[in-house]
Amino acid sequence: MSYHGWADEGFGAFADEFARNFTERGELGAAAAVFVDGRQVVDLWGGVADDRTGRRWTRDTVLPVMSLTKAVVSILAHLLAQEGELDLDAPVADCWPEFGRHGKERITTRMVLAHTAGIPLVERTLAFEELTAWTPVIRALEEQRPLWEPGTAFEYHAHAFGFLVGEVIRRRTGRTPGARFREVIGDPLGLRTWIGLPPQEVPGMARLVEAADRPALPSADLLPMRALTMNGVVPFPGLDDPHGYNSPALLTAEFPGAGGVSSARGLAALYAAVATGLDGGPRLLSRDTVTDAVRQLSGGPSWSGFPDLGARWGSGFLLDSAFRRLLGPRSFAHSGAGGQFAFGDDEFGVGFAYTANRMGGRGDQRAERLIEALRSCVGAPEAAGAGG
Repeated sequence: MSYHGWADEGFGAFADEFARNFTERGELGAAAAVFVDGRQVVDLWGGVADDRTGRRWTRDTVLPVMSLTKAVVSILAHLLAQEGELDLDAPVADCWPEFGRHGKERITTRMVLAHTAGIPLVERTLAFEELTAWTPVIRALEEQRPLWEPGTAFEYHAHAFGFLVGEVIRRRTGRTPGARFREVIGDPLGLRTWIGLPPQEVPGMARLVEAADRPALPSADLLPMRALTMNGVVPFPGLDDPHGYNSPALLTAEFPGAGGVSSARGLAALYAAVATGLDGGPRLLSRDTVTDAVRQLSGGPSWSGFPDLGARWGSGFLLDSAFRRLLGPRSFAHSGAGGQFAFGDDEFGVGFAYTANRMGGRGDQRAERLIEALRSCVGAPEAAGAGG
């Protein structure tokens, strides 16, 4: 398998692992990008973007990045907090009064960022057209009662996260999160990253494909699966039209928990902009803001009894932990369903992203092997961050 792109001297081990993902780990199409101290040092891509037509992956190929979208929303929230426009520890109801009822009066934005707010889903089933129209979801969240005392237990807020934090952003700025991101980050930095894909970008998008050895899914009636599927309206991990994650109707709408679309380079540049700034420019989030973001707040078994997978969470970000070893305690990350992954680290000055269209099955090692190689390239300790 020949791939395209380049890697600076000292990052050959990373490029070798990218190639092995194709030759040894069943990669279909993928890209990986790395920035160090604001400068890009790796830009790799290869394989097939659309398995139906054989269309090849290019340097600018974008694809659905699933829950990596939550990191984009989290960065916006921390940026507002840094600018003094949002208190993460104040009740959400301070800026969104209609939310503060039915036991939600004390829920804070930070509780949502930590997946402890007690509303991991909307129990009322909404039509697909309502899910992609924004306001019906917001109204349903206003009526939702917490499933537990907010702040006391953990459960992954799969889609509620994006709408909850996104509405806080909208109330504070007058812009939905996708529009706000393009206005203050995406357009100024020229990133190929969107929450709400422009329709003209749809034809060149890579198509997600399910792994042949996908593990059996839990019962659709379990709370985590109801949260992941919006009560069965959005198939998980079902991918195709009319309601799946390849659906233009989903991806051109603002679906802020898992509907983002990006190139690997766009995500890596975003994390680099947070950690160090790009090409000598100012960093988006200060060291103190990142310190606040990487303070562990949650993890372990979920409220519904889902087992502990080793993930540990800060304020909107996955931390270095048994779930995924990163570079150390300053790493802030997010994963996407099927194996996609991105993170930043301001100690090592790194922004990293890996995107792939074959969703990983059992024992998927693709992102993990790339991160292991990156750790050696930047001199991070082999057993960084004993989180978990």
